[in-house]
Amino acid sequence: MAALVGRLPGARGAGGSLQPGARGPAVVALGGGHGLAATLGALRHISQNLTAVVTVADDGGSSGRLREELGVLPPGDLRMALSALCDDGEWGLTWRDVLQHRFTSDGPLNNHAVGNLLIVALWELLGDEVTGLDWVGRLLGVHGRVLPMAAVPLEIEARVRVRGRSTTVRGQSKVAVSPGPVEQVRLVPQDPPACPEAVAAVRAADWIVLGPGSWYTSVIPHLMVPELADAVQSTPARRALTLNLSPQVGETDGMTAADHVRSLHEHAPGLRLDVVVADPAAVEDLDDLTAAAAGCGASVLLRQVGIGDGSARHDTLRLAAAYRDAFEGVLGDVDAGEEGTTRR
Repeated sequence: MAALVGRLPGARGAGGSLQPGARGPAVVALGGGHGLAATLGALRHISQNLTAVVTVADDGGSSGRLREELGVLPPGDLRMALSALCDDGEWGLTWRDVLQHRFTSDGPLNNHAVGNLLIVALWELLGDEVTGLDWVGRLLGVHGRVLPMAAVPLEIEARVRVRGRSTTVRGQSKVAVSPGPVEQVRLVPQDPPACPEAVAAVRAADWIVLGPGSWYTSVIPHLMVPELADAVQSTPARRALTLNLSPQVGETDGMTAADHVRSLHEHAPGLRLDVVVADPAAVEDLDDLTAAAAGCGASVLLRQVGIGDGSARHDTLRLAAAYRDAFEGVLGDVDAGEEGTTRR
């Protein structure tokens, strides 16, 4: 891995840190939760010119309680993205830990994350979600920017097949533990207003990165906000899709890597991709995945990006190296050894 990381653009040493003053390509990462945090942790080795566009449909836990009580955007996934981009000095890491800290009590503060409360407090004081997120970013020394995908809180509604019949499941937390395969998802409201700054970032980007993450509740929803979807499809930027390391219990049970690509294409048939990044261990049928990717105009870039202990977690440096190869335009077949292969 040291050899791979050492070739990151602007890298210094095995850690892959950018040289002072280096910015790198303008990259916009779309997603939410732990998947987006993994993407941002990898991308920060390649560029400091990062924008995270985050789903705002969470209705569970601390975020769901704040959303229901105060009528605000759910702050949890936004908090996680900010934490993933914090400065890696003592100041940034300390404030990251403060943001991520959760209270444990027998009272109403139980399980609330400090960062969720701080973000919502800034929204109330400043009267603007984007400005509030920028202030938290300044506190953490964030390298990049974190934006909501929509200007209003959203709900996710899914058509799910259970025992041969279609039924409707509403709410991100419920769709995530779907009792059957998801056939289609939609947003409520159906045509929500996009965050203008997110749309502008997408149009100005060099690369757009989708996934990994909860497929129907964190990845696909970005393509269902009309203004944002139009920007993603019409931007001159190139587009990369990162596949998950395993199906998600409930939400994508039984789906193959190729099925994930096809489901994305079904929900956004106008979306063209340039590259699909996948871990060989998570690909059941390479020919099937190659065909599904080709249907979206993309090549398949196989790289080991998992941490290698059998769990479905991405390794930050391996994923950074995969993005480096994607951004540098690796084409054609290469040695299918440690670095994997590219298939078109």
